[in-house]
Amino acid sequence: MVTVHMKVKFFATYREITRRKDEDVPAPADVWELLLGLAGRYAGFGEELLTRDKTGINDEAIILVNGRNVDHLEGKNTALTEADVVSLFPMVAGG
Repeated sequence: MVTVHMKVKFFATYREITRRKDEDVPAPADVWELLLGLAGRYAGFGEELLTRDKTGINDEAIILVNGRNVDHLEGKNTALTEADVVSLFPMVAGG
């Protein structure tokens, strides 16, 4: 059986944590499954991206699926396929 992979792109703080620009991962069912998998793979990732109780996405995380913010889709329940590209950005503030 062939495992189908999708692309995840990391930016700013998330790139520092993963030490990767991007990664091909087995396509999960949805965004939440993807985030939990990444949190299990990279120390500190869950603390930056998930809520304290680990039941939701941190308000300071921006998650795009094919360029569309999951806040405007189905949130953490947004379905994913091998054709999708997920981009993960922390909220940034400037001065």
